[in-house]
Amino acid sequence: MSKHTLSVLVENKPGVLARIAALFSRRGFNIDSLAVGETEYADVSRMTVVVDVDELPLEQVTKQLNKLVEVLKVVELEPSSAVQRQVMLIKVRADAATRSQVLEMVQMFRAKVVDVATDSLTIEATGTTDKLRALLDVLDPYGVKELVQSGIVAIGRGPRSITDRTLRSA
Repeated sequence: MSKHTLSVLVENKPGVLARIAALFSRRGFNIDSLAVGETEYADVSRMTVVVDVDELPLEQVTKQLNKLVEVLKVVELEPSSAVQRQVMLIKVRADAATRSQVLEMVQMFRAKVVDVATDSLTIEATGTTDKLRALLDVLDPYGVKELVQSGIVAIGRGPRSITDRTLRSA
């Protein structure tokens, strides 16, 4: 099995997310990451779904997705031809003795401190899954108190846009 990133354009209507998640669930696929938001068109949302699945079952799910009335388009984004990012908020222990070391790590990873308390810092980091994992690895010895992360969002490289209704290059 391997990870696949699907970009799914859907009508921005109630219940669409539940129907799409149910389709993956019925097939026994676990969704590793899911991010949903409006596109540049208010009536269209874009779902970025990351699943760990073999090629053939993925093809079957893609065909089933395309049959749903609210689904406008499904595209698999290859890692080499897409930009992928996620956001992570990390609350880490940082007392007077360790604060400067933690701040050094934050700068090294181009993250930023978004909240300061006497015994902790809350850090916002954006990047690839590997970069964020590496940041967590260096912060772990200080004590990660809490962690929350978004799903992966991805967009194809170059001038083409899957939301361009005419599918012409910009």
